[in-house]
Amino acid sequence: MHGQSILEIRHLGKKFGDNTVLRDIDFSVAGGDVICIIGASGSGKSTLLRCINLLETPTDGQVMFQGHDIMEKHANIPAYRAKVGMVFQSFNLFNNMTALSNCTVGLRKVLKLDEKTAKERALHYLDKVEMSPYINARPKQLSGGQKQRVAIARALAMEPEILLFDEPTSALDPQMVGEVLSVMRTLAEEGLTMLIVTHEMAFARDVSSHVIYMNNGVICEEGMPDQIFAAPRKQETKDFLSRFMHG
Repeated sequence: MHGQSILEIRHLGKKFGDNTVLRDIDFSVAGGDVICIIGASGSGKSTLLRCINLLETPTDGQVMFQGHDIMEKHANIPAYRAKVGMVFQSFNLFNNMTALSNCTVGLRKVLKLDEKTAKERALHYLDKVEMSPYINARPKQLSGGQKQRVAIARALAMEPEILLFDEPTSALDPQMVGEVLSVMRTLAEEGLTMLIVTHEMAFARDVSSHVIYMNNGVICEEGMPDQIFAAPRKQETKDFLSRFMHG
Protein backbone atom coordinates (compact mmCIF):
# COMPACT_ATOMS: atom_id res chain seq x y z
CA MET A 1 0.00 0.00 0.00
CA HIS A 2 3.02 2.31 0.09
CA GLY A 3 2.43 5.50 -1.82
CA GLN A 4 -1.23 4.69 -2.48
CA SER A 5 -3.87 6.83 -0.83
CA ILE A 6 -5.40 5.00 2.14
CA LEU A 7 -7.41 7.80 3.70
CA GLU A 8 -8.88 10.94 2.15
CA ILE A 9 -10.51 13.69 4.14
CA ARG A 10 -12.73 15.81 1.91
CA HIS A 11 -14.21 19.16 2.98
CA LEU A 12 -14.65 17.92 6.53
CA GLY A 13 -16.51 20.21 8.91
CA LYS A 14 -17.61 19.87 12.52
CA LYS A 15 -19.93 22.05 14.60
CA PHE A 16 -20.87 21.72 18.24
CA GLY A 17 -24.14 23.68 18.33
CA ASP A 18 -23.35 27.07 16.81
CA ASN A 19 -19.63 26.66 17.41
CA THR A 20 -17.70 25.71 14.26
CA VAL A 21 -14.67 23.66 15.35
CA LEU A 22 -13.48 22.40 11.94
CA ARG A 23 -13.96 24.06 8.55
CA ASP A 24 -13.33 22.59 5.11
CA ILE A 25 -10.50 20.21 6.08
CA ASP A 26 -8.95 18.54 3.04
CA PHE A 27 -5.95 16.19 2.98
CA SER A 28 -5.00 12.63 2.15
CA VAL A 29 -2.84 9.97 3.77
CA ALA A 30 -0.84 7.55 1.64
CA GLY A 31 0.77 4.29 2.73
CA GLY A 32 3.94 4.95 4.73
CA ASP A 33 3.10 8.59 5.44
CA VAL A 34 3.91 9.98 8.88
CA ILE A 35 1.81 13.12 9.14
CA CYS A 36 2.12 15.35 12.20
CA ILE A 37 -0.69 17.80 12.96
CA ILE A 38 0.50 20.77 14.99
CA GLY A 39 -1.24 23.86 16.31
CA ALA A 40 -2.25 25.65 19.49
CA SER A 41 -4.66 24.06 21.97
CA GLY A 42 -8.22 24.55 20.77
CA SER A 43 -7.29 24.65 17.08
CA GLY A 44 -9.36 21.51 16.33
CA LYS A 45 -6.56 18.94 16.04
CA SER A 46 -7.97 16.34 18.44
CA THR A 47 -11.52 16.86 17.16
CA LEU A 48 -10.21 16.14 13.65
CA LEU A 49 -8.75 12.79 14.76
CA ARG A 50 -11.97 11.93 16.59
CA CYS A 51 -13.95 12.71 13.43
CA ILE A 52 -11.65 10.51 11.36
CA ASN A 53 -12.26 7.64 13.79
CA LEU A 54 -15.98 8.52 14.02
CA LEU A 55 -15.78 9.01 17.77
CA GLU A 56 -17.34 12.32 16.74
CA THR A 57 -19.68 12.51 13.76
CA PRO A 58 -18.54 15.11 11.20
CA THR A 59 -21.17 17.73 10.34
CA ASP A 60 -20.02 18.05 6.71
CA GLY A 61 -17.75 16.37 4.21
CA GLN A 62 -16.47 12.87 3.60
CA VAL A 63 -14.02 10.46 5.17
CA MET A 64 -12.88 8.10 2.41
CA PHE A 65 -11.07 4.92 3.47
CA GLN A 66 -9.64 2.88 0.60
CA GLY A 67 -12.08 4.59 -1.73
CA HIS A 68 -15.22 4.07 0.38
CA ASP A 69 -17.09 6.82 2.22
CA ILE A 70 -17.28 5.54 5.78
CA MET A 71 -20.01 8.04 6.62
CA GLU A 72 -22.53 6.28 4.41
CA LYS A 73 -25.18 4.55 6.47
CA HIS A 74 -24.22 1.04 5.29
CA ALA A 75 -20.56 1.46 6.27
CA ASN A 76 -19.17 -1.16 8.66
CA ILE A 77 -17.81 1.08 11.43
CA PRO A 78 -16.31 -1.67 13.68
CA ALA A 79 -14.41 -3.10 10.69
CA TYR A 80 -13.20 0.40 9.80
CA ARG A 81 -12.05 1.07 13.37
CA ALA A 82 -10.13 -2.20 13.36
CA LYS A 83 -8.18 -0.87 10.35
CA VAL A 84 -7.75 2.66 11.72
CA GLY A 85 -6.26 2.30 15.19
CA MET A 86 -6.13 5.02 17.83
CA VAL A 87 -3.76 5.81 20.68
CA PHE A 88 -5.22 8.24 23.21
CA GLN A 89 -3.65 10.89 25.41
CA SER A 90 -4.98 9.17 28.55
CA PHE A 91 -4.09 5.55 27.55
CA ASN A 92 -7.67 4.21 27.97
CA LEU A 93 -6.44 0.86 29.32
CA PHE A 94 -8.73 -1.49 31.26
CA ASN A 95 -7.53 -1.09 34.85
CA ASN A 96 -8.73 -4.53 35.96
CA MET A 97 -6.75 -6.37 33.25
CA THR A 98 -3.08 -7.18 32.85
CA ALA A 99 -1.02 -5.59 30.09
CA LEU A 100 -1.32 -8.83 28.13
CA SER A 101 -5.11 -9.04 28.53
CA ASN A 102 -5.45 -5.41 27.48
CA CYS A 103 -3.75 -6.38 24.22
CA THR A 104 -5.68 -9.60 23.58
CA VAL A 105 -9.23 -8.41 24.32
CA GLY A 106 -9.71 -6.67 20.95
CA LEU A 107 -8.10 -9.56 19.09
CA ARG A 108 -10.55 -12.02 20.66
CA LYS A 109 -13.70 -9.87 20.56
CA VAL A 110 -13.26 -7.88 17.32
CA LEU A 111 -10.98 -10.01 15.15
CA LYS A 112 -12.31 -13.29 16.64
CA LEU A 113 -8.84 -14.81 16.97
CA ASP A 114 -8.44 -17.94 19.09
CA GLU A 115 -6.76 -17.57 22.47
CA LYS A 116 -3.37 -18.98 21.42
CA THR A 117 -3.09 -16.82 18.28
CA ALA A 118 -4.24 -13.71 20.16
CA LYS A 119 -1.71 -14.29 22.92
CA GLU A 120 1.16 -14.87 20.47
CA ARG A 121 0.31 -11.73 18.53
CA ALA A 122 -0.07 -9.61 21.70
CA LEU A 123 3.27 -10.88 23.07
CA HIS A 124 4.96 -10.00 19.78
CA TYR A 125 3.80 -6.38 19.95
CA LEU A 126 4.44 -6.00 23.68
CA ASP A 127 7.99 -7.13 22.96
CA LYS A 128 8.21 -4.58 20.15
CA VAL A 129 7.49 -1.73 22.60
CA GLU A 130 9.86 -3.31 25.17
CA MET A 131 7.12 -4.25 27.63
CA SER A 132 7.71 -8.02 27.73
CA PRO A 133 8.81 -7.98 31.41
CA TYR A 134 5.50 -6.40 32.42
CA ILE A 135 2.92 -8.55 30.64
CA ASN A 136 1.26 -9.61 33.92
CA ALA A 137 1.25 -6.12 35.46
CA ARG A 138 -1.96 -4.15 35.78
CA PRO A 139 -2.03 -0.49 34.75
CA LYS A 140 -1.79 0.84 38.32
CA GLN A 141 1.58 -0.92 38.67
CA LEU A 142 2.96 0.81 35.56
CA SER A 143 4.38 4.29 34.95
CA GLY A 144 2.67 6.61 32.50
CA GLY A 145 5.25 5.86 29.82
CA GLN A 146 4.80 2.13 30.31
CA LYS A 147 1.00 2.46 30.11
CA GLN A 148 1.27 4.38 26.86
CA ARG A 149 3.61 1.73 25.41
CA VAL A 150 1.04 -0.95 26.32
CA ALA A 151 -1.64 1.17 24.63
CA ILE A 152 0.54 1.39 21.49
CA ALA A 153 1.10 -2.39 21.55
CA ARG A 154 -2.66 -2.91 21.89
CA ALA A 155 -3.28 -0.73 18.83
CA LEU A 156 -0.49 -2.41 16.83
CA ALA A 157 -1.77 -5.89 17.67
CA MET A 158 -4.91 -5.15 15.61
CA GLU A 159 -2.49 -4.68 12.68
CA PRO A 160 -4.22 -1.52 11.44
CA GLU A 161 -3.63 0.11 8.06
CA ILE A 162 -3.13 3.45 9.77
CA LEU A 163 -2.59 4.47 13.37
CA LEU A 164 -3.91 7.74 14.83
CA PHE A 165 -2.11 9.25 17.83
CA ASP A 166 -3.87 11.96 19.84
CA GLU A 167 -1.19 13.83 21.80
CA PRO A 168 0.32 10.55 23.02
CA THR A 169 2.90 12.21 25.29
CA SER A 170 1.03 15.18 26.74
CA ALA A 171 -0.20 13.32 29.85
CA LEU A 172 3.31 12.02 30.65
CA ASP A 173 5.96 13.25 33.04
CA PRO A 174 8.81 14.84 31.04
CA GLN A 175 11.25 12.00 31.73
CA MET A 176 8.83 9.48 30.19
CA VAL A 177 8.18 11.34 26.95
CA GLY A 178 11.37 10.07 25.32
CA GLU A 179 10.57 6.37 25.70
CA VAL A 180 7.22 6.80 23.94
CA LEU A 181 8.63 8.99 21.16
CA SER A 182 11.40 6.44 20.66
CA VAL A 183 8.82 3.69 20.02
CA MET A 184 6.97 5.96 17.60
CA ARG A 185 10.18 6.86 15.79
CA THR A 186 10.92 3.14 15.28
CA LEU A 187 7.41 2.54 13.93
CA ALA A 188 7.85 5.43 11.49
CA GLU A 189 11.18 4.00 10.30
CA GLU A 190 9.49 0.63 9.74
CA GLY A 191 6.94 2.26 7.43
CA LEU A 192 3.81 2.30 9.59
CA THR A 193 1.28 4.84 8.32
CA MET A 194 0.72 7.34 11.14
CA LEU A 195 -1.33 10.47 11.75
CA ILE A 196 -0.08 12.20 14.90
CA VAL A 197 -1.45 15.19 16.81
CA THR A 198 1.50 16.39 18.85
CA HIS A 199 3.09 19.29 20.72
CA GLU A 200 6.53 17.67 20.32
CA MET A 201 7.97 19.99 17.68
CA ALA A 202 11.39 18.34 17.38
CA PHE A 203 9.69 14.99 16.76
CA ALA A 204 7.41 16.54 14.12
CA ARG A 205 10.41 18.16 12.43
CA ASP A 206 12.64 15.08 12.49
CA VAL A 207 10.26 12.14 11.99
CA SER A 208 7.29 13.26 9.91
CA SER A 209 7.05 13.10 6.13
CA HIS A 210 4.44 15.87 6.12
CA VAL A 211 3.32 18.52 8.62
CA ILE A 212 -0.12 20.13 8.89
CA TYR A 213 -0.42 23.34 10.90
CA MET A 214 -3.98 24.01 12.11
CA ASN A 215 -5.30 27.29 13.45
CA ASN A 216 -8.90 28.09 14.44
CA GLY A 217 -10.34 24.94 12.88
CA VAL A 218 -8.72 25.24 9.46
CA ILE A 219 -5.53 23.96 7.86
CA CYS A 220 -3.47 27.14 7.81
CA GLU A 221 -0.37 25.67 6.15
CA GLU A 222 0.99 22.26 5.26
CA GLY A 223 4.10 20.90 3.63
CA MET A 224 7.36 19.04 4.13
CA PRO A 225 8.81 19.43 7.64
CA ASP A 226 11.92 21.23 6.35
CA GLN A 227 9.77 23.86 4.67
CA ILE A 228 7.29 24.31 7.53
CA PHE A 229 9.93 24.58 10.24
CA ALA A 230 12.66 26.43 8.35
CA ALA A 231 10.65 28.66 5.99
CA PRO A 232 6.95 28.87 6.92
CA ARG A 233 4.98 30.95 4.44
CA LYS A 234 2.18 32.20 6.71
CA GLN A 235 2.67 34.69 9.51
CA GLU A 236 0.45 32.62 11.86
CA THR A 237 2.73 29.61 11.34
CA LYS A 238 5.83 31.72 12.05
CA ASP A 239 4.26 33.13 15.23
CA PHE A 240 3.20 29.69 16.45
CA LEU A 241 6.59 28.11 15.80
CA SER A 242 8.52 30.98 17.37
CA ARG A 243 6.45 30.54 20.54
CA PHE A 244 6.96 26.78 20.54
CA MET A 245 10.56 26.47 19.46
CA HIS A 246 11.86 29.24 21.70
CA GLY A 247 9.16 29.50 24.37
